[in-house]
Amino acid sequence: MEAAKSAANEEMQENKHTDYIYMVTGDRLVISMNAELDHHLADEMRDVIDTIIEERGVRHLIFDFSKISFMDSSGIGLIMGRYKKLQENGSISIAGANDSIQRIILISGLHKLVHTCKDVSQAAKNIEK
Repeated sequence: MEAAKSAANEEMQENKHTDYIYMVTGDRLVISMNAELDHHLADEMRDVIDTIIEERGVRHLIFDFSKISFMDSSGIGLIMGRYKKLQENGSISIAGANDSIQRIILISGLHKLVHTCKDVSQAAKNIEK
């Protein structure tokens, strides 16, 4: 029984922070932000995401933007840096971005590097293909 619980905990891990929550399932990391993606949040998330990628073997990263309406250049840098880490063997998706963030994605050129999806569910389905 304990071995089954341990295996389940290794398979799926969820962590909550004030400004974001993340969940690791297999080789997939979903990170949902609850606050504006500015330099304060980007700095914290960068360290957390990089650690998870290295320690857990994450290959697919989904950023859930459904609860936020602002992203500055630090957010662009955060996404670009994770793209560089995952580009050969993985993918990055942006889910639930509003019109304002979609415009930033387009203007910055991120749309050429990441998948954009209406929600996390669609992003997960795209990974499974």
